[in-house]
Amino acid sequence: MSIRVSSNQMVYGYQKQLNDANTRQTSLLEQGDGSKLHRPSDNPVDYSKFIRYDTALNENEQYTNNVNTALSWMKTSDSALVNITNIQTTFKEKTILAANSTNNETDMQAIGKEMMAEIQEIVSLGNTMQGDRYVFGGQRDLTKPFEMSTTEVTRGMTKTLDSTQQAFFSGDYGVGETGSMRQMLSLKGDDGNTYYLNTITKRVYTEDFVENGYKNKLAANPQAAVANGDQVGELTDFEKVSTYFKSTGEIKDAGKDFSQQISVDGKPVKLSFNTVEQQIVSFTGDNKYISMVKKNGTTEPTADTVNVTGADIFGTDIFDDADSGNAPSGTAMLNEMLTVYTKVISNDQKWMDTDGVTIADEAHAQTVKTETKLGARTQLYNSVSTMLNTQNEIITGDITDTSSTDVARLAVQLMQEQTIYNMSLSLGARILPQSLADYL
Repeated sequence: MSIRVSSNQMVYGYQKQLNDANTRQTSLLEQGDGSKLHRPSDNPVDYSKFIRYDTALNENEQYTNNVNTALSWMKTSDSALVNITNIQTTFKEKTILAANSTNNETDMQAIGKEMMAEIQEIVSLGNTMQGDRYVFGGQRDLTKPFEMSTTEVTRGMTKTLDSTQQAFFSGDYGVGETGSMRQMLSLKGDDGNTYYLNTITKRVYTEDFVENGYKNKLAANPQAAVANGDQVGELTDFEKVSTYFKSTGEIKDAGKDFSQQISVDGKPVKLSFNTVEQQIVSFTGDNKYISMVKKNGTTEPTADTVNVTGADIFGTDIFDDADSGNAPSGTAMLNEMLTVYTKVISNDQKWMDTDGVTIADEAHAQTVKTETKLGARTQLYNSVSTMLNTQNEIITGDITDTSSTDVARLAVQLMQEQTIYNMSLSLGARILPQSLADYL
C-alpha cells in the first residue's frame, strides 16, 4: 500500500519550515541592537529578572541623585561654617583685647568697628545660597533668613556664667528642664547695685555673690553648689521670660510692667530690668530640617538630615531656650555678640572682663559643634555614595548578563540560519513540482 502525498501538503510543509527558518533569522537579527530581550515571550525567566534589576537600577540612580545633591548642599554649608568659625575666632581675640584695662576710648572704638564688620560678615554668610535656596533657612529656604536691624532696640541684659559658675549654679533647685544654668537675667536696684535673677527658681543673687562670693564656698568645699540661703530674695510674681521679652531679647512694648521689690539687709530694694540699646539680628527662616533619603528601607530623619538651621549655628540663650516660653530665635549668639560690640564701644571694660570673653567663647564653641556634626553627616553620605556606586556596577552587570547579546555567538547563529535558509530555497526550487502536469 502506498501513501499519496498531495502537492498542497508538500508546499504547505515546505512553506512552514521556510517561514520558521525566516522567523529564527529575524529574531536573531533583532538582537543586533545588543539586547536579547524585547518581549516577555523571548525568555520569560530572564525577562522577569530584567524587570527586577531595572527597578533596582532606577532606585539606585534616584538615591545616587539624592546623595549627590545632599553632598553639594552640605559642602556649601560646611564652607560657610568654616568661614564663620574663623571669624568668631578673630572675634574672640578682639574680645580678649578689649577686656584689657590698658585700652583707652579710642582703642575701644577701633576694636568695636572691627567687631561690627565681622558680625556683618557672619550675617552675610548666614545667607549663603545653593542655587536659589538659602542653605541655613530651614524648610523656608527661598526666604532670606538673616537680617540685621538698622536701628537700635531695647534689649534685656544677662549675666553669662563661665564654666565654673555654671557648675556651681546648676545645682540650684529647679534647674532641670535645660540641665544647666548658663545665664541669669540682670536686674538693677534703686540702691545702685546690680542683681541677678534665676528665671526658673525666681531667686535673686547679688552681683558680688555671683562674681566672687561663690568662690569662698568652693574654696572650702570644691564640690559645693548653690544652696537655699545664698539668695537675697525671690520674685514670686515673676512669670516666664516670654512675658517680658521677645525671643531676640527685645523688651516687649505690650508686655507686663516689671517692677518688684525685695529686702536686702533689712532694707527694701526696688528692682527693674537692666537693658542695653543695641542692634539685633532676626531670623525669618524656620528651624525645620530637610531630609534627602539615601537608601531604601526604614527612613532615618535624623541621619538623613542635610541642613543646619539658625538655632544649630547660633544656639539659644535665656530669651529663647526651653524654659523661656519663646521659640528659638535662630540668632541668640549673634545678638549676644552684638551686645559685646555695644559694650566695647561704650568702653565697659568691667563687663567685657566678666561676661564678654565668655560670650565670645560660647558663640564660637556652638558653631564648631554644629560644624563637627555636619562634617560627620558629610562623611556618612560620602560612604553611602561609594556604596551606591558599587551597587550600580553590580546591578548593571546583572542586567548585562541577563539581557545583553553575546555578539560572537549571535554572529555564528546568524550565519547558520542564513545558510539553512538559503539551502532551503535552493532545495525547494529543485524538488517542488512546478505544475500539476509535471507532477503527473
